[in-house]
Amino acid sequence: MTQKIVGMLSSYQGISEQRDWLWRQTPNSFGIWNNTQVIASASKPDFLLMYQFDFPIGKPKKKQSFWQQLRQLRKPPAKPPDVSSLLRGVPTERIIYLLREPPLEEVLPINKANYEAAKQYCGYISGPDQYAPIPDYMPAIWYVNASFRELNEMPPPEKTKNCSWITSGISRTESHRQRLAFLKLLRDNHFDFDLYGRGLPDWANGYGTLNNKWCGMAPYYYNIAIENYAENDLYVSEKLWDSLLSWCLPIYYGGGAAEKLLPPGSYLKLPSLDEKGFAYLKEVTSNLDAWHQARNAIAEARQIILHKLNLLAWLSNFIEKAF
Repeated sequence: MTQKIVGMLSSYQGISEQRDWLWRQTPNSFGIWNNTQVIASASKPDFLLMYQFDFPIGKPKKKQSFWQQLRQLRKPPAKPPDVSSLLRGVPTERIIYLLREPPLEEVLPINKANYEAAKQYCGYISGPDQYAPIPDYMPAIWYVNASFRELNEMPPPEKTKNCSWITSGISRTESHRQRLAFLKLLRDNHFDFDLYGRGLPDWANGYGTLNNKWCGMAPYYYNIAIENYAENDLYVSEKLWDSLLSWCLPIYYGGGAAEKLLPPGSYLKLPSLDEKGFAYLKEVTSNLDAWHQARNAIAEARQIILHKLNLLAWLSNFIEKAF
């Protein structure tokens, strides 16, 4: 069977021009999974993945970020913007639109506008909310800098520390502010954990940013993973995948998607972002029993992430079934 090339178009900075994006998520070289090859910058691909592509809103004078577009947006445009010149000659039935951002109240108007605009150009349109033409979870990508083969074959790395959290100081939405308030609660109560991330406030006493999330997860038994959105059964992000692939036991605050996708016992559910949640964290991390009990379930979850939930595996299966 002839190799099918998948190009990519995204509003995430640099992805569309980065030829090797996601290549480390395949067991083979050059982004090959079975008979599918992802080459983000391919000029004449067989398929095109529009991955969190934000359609232009109105007529901006210069390129706008997602949040600049959001501030400009008041209602969807009367007709979808023309992006035909960006589609590299790929026919509609071979263009896949996957929206990745959660349906937060603050961003929901732009998500809906993206879905409407995508209907003019895309044969498959999906996102992690009920507003999408095809509601579904977002296939997995990860940000630990290790190859598929390394992650697939490695035993648990040496664990020398108790608990970490990688987050940011972003406060644009109510969910962001709730997460920061929980961080403040942990610091005020002298909870013992290592904190990493960008833009954190001075009071957070963070260790700064990481180029490779592996460095802030792999040496730890437990990892705090708090989603930006926890109100439906579809949204789940790399916060959970990164933690499990690093052989951590995630203490996870999110919606119900993880329960459908991962084996029981592979993560712990943080009950709330308040005093009750703090008490739960303190109890779990007081010893290493929970990690040792979860070790086999973590191993199983890692295989599911690598071989089934993986965006490259999803693309290969989608193309094989549909074409």
